[in-house]
Amino acid sequence: MGALDGKKILVVGGSSGMGESSAKLAAQAGGKVTIAARGHDRLAAAAKRIGYGVEPAILDAMNDGSVEKFFADGTVWDHVVSCVGAGGRGNVKELEMATAMAAMDGKFWAGFRVARAARIAPQGSLTFVSGALSQRPAAGAALIAAINAALEKLSQGLALEMAPIRVNTVSPGPVDTPMWDRYGAEMKQKFLEGAAARVPLKRVAHPDEIGELVLFFMTNRFVTGTVVPLDGGSTL
Repeated sequence: MGALDGKKILVVGGSSGMGESSAKLAAQAGGKVTIAARGHDRLAAAAKRIGYGVEPAILDAMNDGSVEKFFADGTVWDHVVSCVGAGGRGNVKELEMATAMAAMDGKFWAGFRVARAARIAPQGSLTFVSGALSQRPAAGAALIAAINAALEKLSQGLALEMAPIRVNTVSPGPVDTPMWDRYGAEMKQKFLEGAAARVPLKRVAHPDEIGELVLFFMTNRFVTGTVVPLDGGSTL
């Protein structure tokens, strides 16, 4: 028997990277998993890669109406994961306000919308994915650091508001995900090698390693209000 046999699990942002890995591990543990994101084709491809009967569903976490419509059917989820958001890099003096607002909306407010609308079973959980920049900001990433820090504090407040539902956050360091593909193979390789050089373990994480902690948050019934760095020691 799997640790999540028969449990209904929603992974928002489950079409690639850490979200896809979290969905895959939950499905392997017996969960009835739905992956949600904006892009139909990417969702379908991810569901095919994962297998285990994973269901794709369209959900734009940046859109109030889309979020309300998705959760309007009254489904009670055992576990919900919000693994969304990208962008916002750049010097604050140079970032357009529209770009900055979109970055905040795409991660912090997206997670807020999901937390606000999702119906979660009393013994269930809500898990966010933030990022290690919240603890160790870097030049050119001040906005991302602030967004991640805000998300982590939101999760701790929600752990009190939503109890006995458990609310936790994974705070990853550098991870090799498709997010970096947008910069091209050469730039991605340069970034990952540079990131690995700054990590005591001298490598970046695999998305499955993040998913393993997400799975722990789903299955351990005495952990809530925690932000766990999973960064290979990079914040030391």
